[in-house]
Amino acid sequence: MISQPTTASAATPPPLAPAAKKSFLATLNQPKSVIPFSKKVLVDLFRGLSSMLRAQINTADALKYYSQGLPNKTLVDALLRIREDIGNGMNVHEAFRRTGRFSDTMIGLIQAGSDAGQLHHAFHSLALRLKSELHFSKQLKKATITPGVIISVLMGAFITSQVKIVPQVEQMMSGVGAKPDGMTAISFKVSHFTQTVWPVVVISLIATAITIARSTRVRTLLLGLAMSRWRLLRLLIMSLRQMTFLSTIKLLHSNGINLAKSIRVSANSVRGTPFYTELRTAADKYEHSGVPLSTAFAKYTSVDSQVTHMLSIGEKSASLDSQLTMLTEMYEEDAETHMATFAATVSFLVLIIAVFLIAAVFIGTFLPIFLMGPKMMQNGI
Repeated sequence: MISQPTTASAATPPPLAPAAKKSFLATLNQPKSVIPFSKKVLVDLFRGLSSMLRAQINTADALKYYSQGLPNKTLVDALLRIREDIGNGMNVHEAFRRTGRFSDTMIGLIQAGSDAGQLHHAFHSLALRLKSELHFSKQLKKATITPGVIISVLMGAFITSQVKIVPQVEQMMSGVGAKPDGMTAISFKVSHFTQTVWPVVVISLIATAITIARSTRVRTLLLGLAMSRWRLLRLLIMSLRQMTFLSTIKLLHSNGINLAKSIRVSANSVRGTPFYTELRTAADKYEHSGVPLSTAFAKYTSVDSQVTHMLSIGEKSASLDSQLTMLTEMYEEDAETHMATFAATVSFLVLIIAVFLIAAVFIGTFLPIFLMGPKMMQNGI
């Protein structure tokens, strides 16, 4: 009797080839993406480290003292790792860089402060810079997110009234034999149209929001289009961008980092904008072609003419740090002014949209009810 072959051996997968096994193991060993710390956490961290260093506490002990009792375990692990690396002889900025949770701008300023023996000043400058960024970020979110939520809620109320309430009113009128006319007929037509298109409109809005949230390219395209059509928005965004990279250049250059490297590092603070490539090009031309800084900015970037003018004055009078400080303060003031105007404008637009939607809900829902009474009485007579 011949035994049948078992299926177990046939089902056993062939062993992986050495190259495939190596590739598979490399995939498993790839480090997970590291999430940077929030700006609020970093502001508190740099403030605390700066105060302890000014009190003549060495960096390793300052990291140890600050990490004690912190509820943020991720931050505690990162600080203890930095302290251990410093204890093993690693430079302070390299120890911070190794965690992967600090930007190139922060690393550059920490390096400059460490090399100049002014690390406490570097940490203090970082805290001030991040606090300013956090302030403008909160203002921008307040000016855009809150109105968006209000409009979304009112749109939901409008759709609910047109889909749920108005059909009931129409059914009551048809039940008593009353024929709609005038505003009542118009409101019923609007309700019919809304019932037909609202799923498509809502799905399209959700899909658009997801696309904008996930795609940097789409966000950049839409922002560029909006800036080209709305002058106030363009002034606000340009002020924020120029304030960001100018203040970063000032921080780095005033702490001993050469100008070309300061410009390149500052470009990382506006990554994803046209300024990123422009700044790096200007830094290369300034460093390798020997052109003056103001000329490099004028020819290869789209900064305001005021920036190139003040940089030219700073080069001629050897007061570049002072001019960078003045430009940073000027654009901070401009950004504050434009932000206030932008918030007021958005609030006014939201008010108009809210009044329109509330009126639409009232007219579509309650007006047919008010007009239905006389018709029912006439039909009764």
